[in-house]
Amino acid sequence: MLRTITVGSHVSIQGTFVRALTDGRILVRVGERLFKGTPIEPKAV
Repeated sequence: MLRTITVGSHVSIQGTFVRALTDGRILVRVGERLFKGTPIEPKAV
């Protein structure tokens, strides 16, 4: 499943969900690299 995270105030990264962390952040994989950040939740319509 693709997920989008924010890293810093202006950088967003989209990758494959790996796992949720205990502090509320998640890990996503882009190629061979793992990124940790705050998930962006979709807006309710």
